[in-house]
Amino acid sequence: MHGRPRKPLKEEDESVLSAKAEKLHSLQSQFLANHQNRIYTKEALDLSAKLLEINPECYTAWNYRKLAVQHNLSESNSDSDASLFDQELKVVENALKKNFKSYGAWHHRKWVLSKGHSSIDNELRLLNDFQKADARNFHAWNYRRFVTALMKISDEDELKYTEKVIGVNFSNYSAWHNRSVLLSTLFKRKAEGFSHKEKVLQEEYKYVHSAIFTDSDDQSGWFYHLWLIDQTVKNDAPLLVSSWPSHGANITLNGNNSLHGSGLSLLNSTLSDTKTLPVILCFNQAVEGVNSSTVVVKSELLKEDLVWKPLSTNNSSTAQVWVVYLNMGNMKLQLSKTYSIEINIGHSMGILSSNGYHYGAPSQITFEVCVQTAYTEPVDGQRGKLTSWKDNDFRKIDHFEESNPAVSADHHIPTTSNWCMEAIDEEITNFQDLSDCKIRKLTLARLLIALDLLSPQHDKRKNHTEEVLKLYTELMKLDPTHSLYYKDEHSLLLLQQITSSRESLIPYCHYYKDASETNTSYVCLRLQNLSLSRMGSFENLLWVQMLDLSHNELRSIEAVTIAFKKLEKGLTVNFLTGLEAMQLLSCLNLSHNKFGSFTALGPLRLLKSLKVLNISCNELGSHSIDTRRYLCSSPLAHSEVFAWDRFEILCGSYSATKFWEAFLIFESLNLTDLNIAGNAVADENFASFIVKVLPTLKLLNDEEL
Repeated sequence: MHGRPRKPLKEEDESVLSAKAEKLHSLQSQFLANHQNRIYTKEALDLSAKLLEINPECYTAWNYRKLAVQHNLSESNSDSDASLFDQELKVVENALKKNFKSYGAWHHRKWVLSKGHSSIDNELRLLNDFQKADARNFHAWNYRRFVTALMKISDEDELKYTEKVIGVNFSNYSAWHNRSVLLSTLFKRKAEGFSHKEKVLQEEYKYVHSAIFTDSDDQSGWFYHLWLIDQTVKNDAPLLVSSWPSHGANITLNGNNSLHGSGLSLLNSTLSDTKTLPVILCFNQAVEGVNSSTVVVKSELLKEDLVWKPLSTNNSSTAQVWVVYLNMGNMKLQLSKTYSIEINIGHSMGILSSNGYHYGAPSQITFEVCVQTAYTEPVDGQRGKLTSWKDNDFRKIDHFEESNPAVSADHHIPTTSNWCMEAIDEEITNFQDLSDCKIRKLTLARLLIALDLLSPQHDKRKNHTEEVLKLYTELMKLDPTHSLYYKDEHSLLLLQQITSSRESLIPYCHYYKDASETNTSYVCLRLQNLSLSRMGSFENLLWVQMLDLSHNELRSIEAVTIAFKKLEKGLTVNFLTGLEAMQLLSCLNLSHNKFGSFTALGPLRLLKSLKVLNISCNELGSHSIDTRRYLCSSPLAHSEVFAWDRFEILCGSYSATKFWEAFLIFESLNLTDLNIAGNAVADENFASFIVKVLPTLKLLNDEEL
């Protein structure tokens, strides 16, 4: 733990440990017998206390003591209540002396104090003892917040306490973290002396400099400095940052399953499905409360109430991207007639961030819809059309006539103060001359990104993206242990650069021509061969219907948190959305990447329009254990809805462990063309299973079914 090397055991040590294990086994057997028989005598309690003193991680023993206390309380008079709880506090203290990072012990102590029968005057003394033993014991710091709330100690006094602790040892990361928690609370409630956030942050920059410049290799102060940067440039209230359709868009609906005409532009889009028209709202942070009361849609088209849905891979009611589907099939639309749709967002209260902030800037989106040809049902048994991703099937686009639709120009985004830019500018100057360590380079990269996003659009100063990309490239070589992190940051910044404007997008946009339809072509965004390891900037890609991400180094298309992000008028946000935001996406190429698990493809489940998917030549099935599972959801999680009955029927005699991930991803899709060749999992049994899961499939591995 904490970098301490393990030493091989000596022979005499092994015999001692063996004796301890035998003693512990005996205690556990006696304790479990008492627990099973509900024996709560003094002798039984003493035995459980002895067990916990040896092994504080025995959760069952802590739960047993709770049951024992409740049992004994019911049979005793009120005068003995305090002594019962005091005894519990003593047991916890003895256990913590054995392991002062025991979850069970700290939780039990909270439970005892929450009953209100014990004095809390002794708690801060106990905490001081444990924090002296390990100043960065986060259990003790969490417990301290619990105790100070009970004792009604003010946040201002606790802020002074963090100064005292940091003064003793500025390497105390937990103290810096607690300081950020306290300041966030004080800012939110606009406490006296903290209502002017800029003034407080200015003092905090000076305060953290004393730690950073004393020892630039110590990372505690640097982490707090990153928090200060985020506080300097972020906007607390949620804001709408992009939408599809964007304000002023003209949408042409075709019923003959083709894309043409105005579909060659980004702003004026042509869709192939007249039955369903998605309306997508993308906020700068996850929100709840998006419904027909907070988002009002007005149009002569609407004949029924609309239900907004959060696009979340974990079935949460909070999401950064929300969608509603206009069911055009139920509307009597006149051909070639233009219909206007108006969306008013946040004009009534209710849209709320996870931090408790209300939607900050009511806004309006207006777009037009026109049906060009009537919808025709597909003929049963119609032959599948092979989608080719070869270079000769694409041709470059020279220019777009319309403005960039990625961020609607009339979304109101508050401008940042001059102080914010001055503060970041000053920090850049301070760190330009610091020793050339890796944390300095990383902080400088973050500061330059922050400066760019704060700069107003009319400011002609040099954009620092290229400089930051160079810094991340240098960090990959300087600090190979964390090279994947730097590569991810490099990828995200590169995507931000590409998708930030119409001009930067043009080199990556191509016309795709379907060989079976001589007059049909539409836009494909080709982001292949860019060495991308992570995907981001989805809020700028809501319009994309065909996307080529082949020949990269992607391991996941799940959501990713970004510290800073450039918006149209310059604000910072934490983007948490993944590929699920691209509700128009119908064709996707993920071939020749590094996907090692189907769960890394989780967002595909929410793409209702997806028809063509190429995931060939990846690493699916190559790894018995998904080492990146922490990035992905699991079908065994309580939030997942998994159709076990159907899965077992489809699986038949095949190995269930081999197929459950694929079933989770594909069973909700309506793919017509799937390519899984070149993966370890793609044998005949798996192909047979996939065909059963996807009854709509016409082509598998470029072969007609």
